[in-house]
Amino acid sequence: MLVNLMKLEMKKNKFGWYFKGAVIANLLIVLFMCFIPYADGLEGRSTYSGLTEALGLVGTFVRVTFVIFASVLFAKLIIDEYKNNTISVLFTYPIQRKKIILAKIILITGMTFIVIVVSNVFVAGSFVIVNDYSHFVQNDLTSNWISLEFVNIIVQAIAATGMSLISLYFGMRKKSVPTTIVSSLLIIGVVNSNNGGFTLSSIIAIPLTLGLIGVCVAYFTFRNIDRVDIV
Repeated sequence: MLVNLMKLEMKKNKFGWYFKGAVIANLLIVLFMCFIPYADGLEGRSTYSGLTEALGLVGTFVRVTFVIFASVLFAKLIIDEYKNNTISVLFTYPIQRKKIILAKIILITGMTFIVIVVSNVFVAGSFVIVNDYSHFVQNDLTSNWISLEFVNIIVQAIAATGMSLISLYFGMRKKSVPTTIVSSLLIIGVVNSNNGGFTLSSIIAIPLTLGLIGVCVAYFTFRNIDRVDIV
């Protein structure tokens, strides 16, 4: 049932714009990552101590970008439908409201998780290839770095996907698209803000905890949806 609802949601919303936006965002991140050391090199400065530090920044840019993308999807597929009361049409179907909302949430979080992982691999791989030719930064990658980093990408993607659900709570309280997106910006900004080389996201327990909070918040936001007025 959930799979069929997700398929219907994909047909109805046509996510071509989302994937085009994801490709453009990835290319912009790659260009930005290359531009920073190039510009600093012209001034005789070094932005990164090595590839390890540079690729850590790649992960931050990717997570920030696609958590914001997730908030846009939540705003479009859920908040906007509540705001315009078009959700009432869906709720006339002989299907539990919970399942309709759950299908939307699983679809958005699934897309967010996959895009974060794929984007991390693409952007990091692109930067490493460009760096091999341009020698922007010193290659300090170790032999076991790839396997360790892939695990870190998966864990951080899970955490970021969970965190994206927190914006859904604020958006639903106000039935506001801007509130959904702004709250997402604030949350991901605080977690990934750099203070002297330190970010809260570097302590993996913090983003994972926030991710779990996001899941709990989403559950409590819609737990009584079958019994309450949608207005």
